[in-house]
Amino acid sequence: MKQLIDQIIKFGIVGFFCFFVDFGVTNVLSGVLGVHYLIAKFFGFVVSAVVNYLLSIKYVFTHKKEMDKKKEFTVFIILSAIGLVINEIVMYICVDGIYRHSEPLKDLLTEDLMVMAGTVIATAVVMVYNFISRKLFLERK
Repeated sequence: MKQLIDQIIKFGIVGFFCFFVDFGVTNVLSGVLGVHYLIAKFFGFVVSAVVNYLLSIKYVFTHKKEMDKKKEFTVFIILSAIGLVINEIVMYICVDGIYRHSEPLKDLLTEDLMVMAGTVIATAVVMVYNFISRKLFLERK
């Protein structure tokens, strides 16, 4: 149990760092450069996923001995692609589904702030998915 708790803490630290990578890339592209929020979020997620893979393999999960690095990375990319779809859906729900149909929310927040809030919510949802899926498919048993 202690080993699992230690692993969750390490995963959280890596995830926290990668959140800032994702958040930074997304908001520079969207807020500063004017890229559509879903495209910006895609790039933020991809950059963050690569950083997350490198840090997770090094510090969080133990490598499956029977899985070669190419296969491991392929599985990671597939799991990340599913995470990306979940991420984009949550972002779409937050911005297009909720924000754009709520006048009180529009009075309270700018769209850029809603994109930031959506990024936080999407990251939390995908972080849970990532831990469970990587633990099941990538970690040595």
